[in-house]
Amino acid sequence: MVGYKDIPPDMLIEKIADVLKTKVKEPEWAIVVKTGQHKERGPYETDWYYKRLASVLRKIAILGPIGSIRLSAEYGGKVDRGSKRYHASTGSRKIIRQCMYDLEKLGYVTKSKKGREISPEGLKFLNSIAKELSGKLKEDVPEISKYL
Repeated sequence: MVGYKDIPPDMLIEKIADVLKTKVKEPEWAIVVKTGQHKERGPYETDWYYKRLASVLRKIAILGPIGSIRLSAEYGGKVDRGSKRYHASTGSRKIIRQCMYDLEKLGYVTKSKKGREISPEGLKFLNSIAKELSGKLKEDVPEISKYL
């Protein structure tokens, strides 16, 4: 059986983002926000929020239970401080929290004492998309079928 961990992350996130576009409404502030202190500008892509939503769902499934502080560290980077040394910075926690709220409304993520974790519905959703992508992956790259 093929699971979500067997599919390349970029393919999986792209497909999940396409599916979530029909289920979730993008927040109004998404067009003007930066994704972290380490960034100078906001994202260039118009559908960046859905890709972040899909990425957060995948990270919660892999690393969960996990909280917003740890997830924001996953999306962090290094801050340019001029002539001083670079320092690590976290990503925007507001974006992470909003993603978690949206995923909870869909029923893909649940709250626990240690943070958010993937629900059975969310696991079923991820695995169904992975199964769909595995068929496409086998057609495109025949030699990969021995690994799936």
